[in-house]
Amino acid sequence: MGVRDFFDRIEPNFEKGGKYERFFPLYEMVESFLYTPKTVTTAAPHARSHIDMKRIMTYVVIATVPCILMGLYNVGYQANIALQTFEPSGWRAGIISAVGIGFNPANPLANFMHGLMYFLPIYITTLVVGGLWEVLFATVRRHEVNEGFLVTSMLYALIMPATTPLWQVALGISFGVVIGKEVFGGTGKNFLNPALTGRAFLYFAYPAQMSGDSIWVAVDGYSGATALAVSAAQGYQVLAAQGTTWAASFIGTIPGSIGETSTLACLIGLAFLLTTKIANWRMVAGCLGGMIGFSLLLNLIGSDTNPMFAMPWYWHLVIGGYAFGLVFMVTEPVSASHTQMGRIIYGALIGVMVVMIRVINPAFPEGMMLAILFGNVFAPLIDYFVVQANIKRRARRYA
Repeated sequence: MGVRDFFDRIEPNFEKGGKYERFFPLYEMVESFLYTPKTVTTAAPHARSHIDMKRIMTYVVIATVPCILMGLYNVGYQANIALQTFEPSGWRAGIISAVGIGFNPANPLANFMHGLMYFLPIYITTLVVGGLWEVLFATVRRHEVNEGFLVTSMLYALIMPATTPLWQVALGISFGVVIGKEVFGGTGKNFLNPALTGRAFLYFAYPAQMSGDSIWVAVDGYSGATALAVSAAQGYQVLAAQGTTWAASFIGTIPGSIGETSTLACLIGLAFLLTTKIANWRMVAGCLGGMIGFSLLLNLIGSDTNPMFAMPWYWHLVIGGYAFGLVFMVTEPVSASHTQMGRIIYGALIGVMVVMIRVINPAFPEGMMLAILFGNVFAPLIDYFVVQANIKRRARRYA
């Protein structure tokens, strides 16, 4: 039975204006997700492309698969390492013990299982609460629910610490969807990244659950500083002595948010997005160039009191949320600049800002989230100046 057949049983010739019109956005959402919409153009003179919104969103979700898999493994891996000295507790420990998988960090299945039991509740909460908001606004505005929320929900879940209380997960995605997107008109009209907007709201509203040393490993009572926190206090040189090597940071076997720790997984996703031309290489190049250039400048300047001045660019690349933000947030087309030169400037601004926040502002050792939101705010202004410069250049050329 098709989607149309199901709704036809509710009301023959189901369509807008019928008795069950309030269910039409739900119908369109299900139909467009499972089938090709009937609204695509099939004849001249329309410009046609195989890349529609559904395929774009699907490609982005596919690109997150390496981060999801590595995130599941690493969350369980970090927890199982900690449980070698801590006593397992909670319903997750009860289920894992009942199944008989155990808490051996050398067992990949035990790591994946443990990580999955933290990721699934967060993602399901995100999907249900955010989806309800999407359907509510679509029903009130009488338009279809598009696939944009699938990407938002996945990215939001991946940038959350595994220990985040579910009520805060629900509150954050509500803020991100409603205040970050829907009040501006919905998908395609938001000037801020909705996933980052929700994460930033939680960061400032509930700093105890979003920052500090006790939230990154999903074991009650365990405390351990992130690589950025250690570097800010003692310098990046001590990371290797504490077991955090550059290779481990690149692969992603370090504490952090669920999907942000593996630079390797992020780069695999980036390669896919660039190959499919979903991501624009100019924003990626600009962000990398800004980060590398400003890092080298601070390395040359140096500081006797701030050890972060000495951190090289290749360490900035692999710790914190830089790689994940570069791949999935910087390249997000709606809230970024839209001119070709503007995209390079936009990316470079974010690259410079993340290093500036990490190094010069001691209150925020992470920096990528705030840098991207800062870039989102300035994206329209960047495009304005680029367009004005083009107009003036052409005016001089043809004067």
